[in-house]
Amino acid sequence: MRRTWTGRAVRTGAAVAVAAAFVLPAGCAGHDRPARTGGNGPPSSAPAPARGIPGVGGALNSRVPSDSRQVLAVYGKGARSAESTAVLYARSAGGWQRERSWAAHNGRHGWTTDHHEDDGKSPVGVFTLSDAGGVLPDPGTGLPYHRSAAFSAPRSWPRSYRRDFDLVIAIDYNRVKGRSPLDPDRPRGRSRGGGIWLHVDHGSGTAACVTQSRVDMEYLLRTLDPALHPVVVMGDRDALSA
Repeated sequence: MRRTWTGRAVRTGAAVAVAAAFVLPAGCAGHDRPARTGGNGPPSSAPAPARGIPGVGGALNSRVPSDSRQVLAVYGKGARSAESTAVLYARSAGGWQRERSWAAHNGRHGWTTDHHEDDGKSPVGVFTLSDAGGVLPDPGTGLPYHRSAAFSAPRSWPRSYRRDFDLVIAIDYNRVKGRSPLDPDRPRGRSRGGGIWLHVDHGSGTAACVTQSRVDMEYLLRTLDPALHPVVVMGDRDALSA
């Protein structure tokens, strides 16, 4: 049965209270650089399912869990670029089939294989997608969803950023799966960063999160299925292809 949070984070077998005052996840704080239209992912007219995720080398392909049937691949334009393209793939007996793609943004300083707090870069790697939430009501996701006003961006942020966390999906980097995206625990330590989400785009780079339009966030939330063990494979093109 799907879990839905209402005002507090839930973990299997126990309740974990969400802090009364919202502390903005470091991975989502700070933004810059304007968006560009168009994508930089693999060609959109793939004639047949790929055996491996297109544009992803053996090292990262091997880290995709064998039971995963959904992969969101985020192809960064460059190691120092905030621009990227997201592509959702579904795995069948024939291999990975492209489902849909869209423009996205990543960390304002690009990508890193050694992410640390406040470096302004998104971590390269393969991460599970297990929990969601936001200011808005659940749009119909199969993921556990925590709706709370605590997701609201600070009023001091520019107006164009204030809807960023209307819808979010936690990227399972340095966090405890099965808890609200707001959960502050960082198993690898605070210095390694955390609070890295998929969330609504505001038109420029982030501190570490990956962003896309509200329409694309709604599509992701309604399409990702916990039974298919979804993961995100993310990084700049050179790092992904290694």
